[in-house]
Amino acid sequence: MRFDVLTLFPESLNNFLNESIIGRAREKGLITINTLNIRDFSKDKHRRVDDYPYGGGAGMVMAPQPIYDAWRSIIDQCPKKPRTLYMSPQGRVLDQQTAHRLRAEEHLIILCGHYEGVDERILEEIVDEEISIGDYVLTGGELPAMVLIDCVSRLGEGGLSSEDSYSNESHYNGLLEYPQYTRPPEFMGRKVPEILSSGHHANIEKWRYLQMLERTKSKRPDMYASYEADNKDKVLEAYGLKPKRRRRKSGKAPDSGEKVGNEHVNKEGTVGLPDVSSDT
Repeated sequence: MRFDVLTLFPESLNNFLNESIIGRAREKGLITINTLNIRDFSKDKHRRVDDYPYGGGAGMVMAPQPIYDAWRSIIDQCPKKPRTLYMSPQGRVLDQQTAHRLRAEEHLIILCGHYEGVDERILEEIVDEEISIGDYVLTGGELPAMVLIDCVSRLGEGGLSSEDSYSNESHYNGLLEYPQYTRPPEFMGRKVPEILSSGHHANIEKWRYLQMLERTKSKRPDMYASYEADNKDKVLEAYGLKPKRRRRKSGKAPDSGEKVGNEHVNKEGTVGLPDVSSDT
């Protein structure tokens, strides 16, 4: 997967995205991350990329020309137009479902805004989708871009050691993750739950699922309500509240002398041999 990031501060992204899991994925060639300095495409002799806003107001606005030329330098080299994202507090809030949807893209261009924002005309011209990482405002789009790249790329093949590494994580399946423990077995009077050392994998999975339900119910009741609505039987079964199915009987228990098939049932309900006449 390829990411091209249009930014005024490429070093800040590279320093972060060369570390840990993402850094190893870049080294292996599993993902490609390019950062383009928007300032390099400015036609101003002082390499200015911003100007005063029309209508007045505080701050400066990023001009459209440098952004468009930077974007165009990528598009002109692509056989297929990639999807362009703008990191903005006005966009759709990034969640795990959005990350999986974006992971299906082969190539993403991410625009990082700064100052008081970006000229609206460039957004109308090149942006396909606006993405936010929360209902708050930051000084620029670099941090949100790093969050998005980290969130999306770690879902790719080779990004993590296996699908199990993220399939039980918070938000992946609509629930928050179960609690994790490591050595020592006791710390400051708090012990690791005994079941995790039992070696009984089926019981461990049941315990973890219950913990996911309880944590979500406590910390994110909105998520729990949504999950419960879609998984009623599974939740009831986990809590031991799902009624057990009664085994269907082959027929009504007969009185003494009645036959069930070729067998005979007495008053005590035991099955015996059928009556045989004295002549035989």
